[in-house]
Amino acid sequence: MLKKIAFRMKLIPGNEAEYERRHREIWPELVTLLKDTGIVDYQIFLDKETSCLFAYQVIEGDANSQDLGGTEIVQHWWKYMADLMETNPDNSPVSVALPNVFTLL
Repeated sequence: MLKKIAFRMKLIPGNEAEYERRHREIWPELVTLLKDTGIVDYQIFLDKETSCLFAYQVIEGDANSQDLGGTEIVQHWWKYMADLMETNPDNSPVSVALPNVFTLL
């Protein structure tokens, strides 16, 4: 069964272009981990007026990217991205889960 989740994060203003560049060059081993975890669709959208990021995932199974913080590659990615966005003390992005309030099928 497919599951959908959404969450928001926040960039430090002025880092939009660099954030996009780093994601265009996402590490292949990170992509493999995400896909092996069951993430079949992962999209991130940017609201340029607020520097807020909206992330959306379609997942097969129970895990999602938010469950991968214990892996070395994700911790390395967080450290790599920490200078661009609001983060927690462990360098993970400050992330707020967004509940689904409407679906049109």
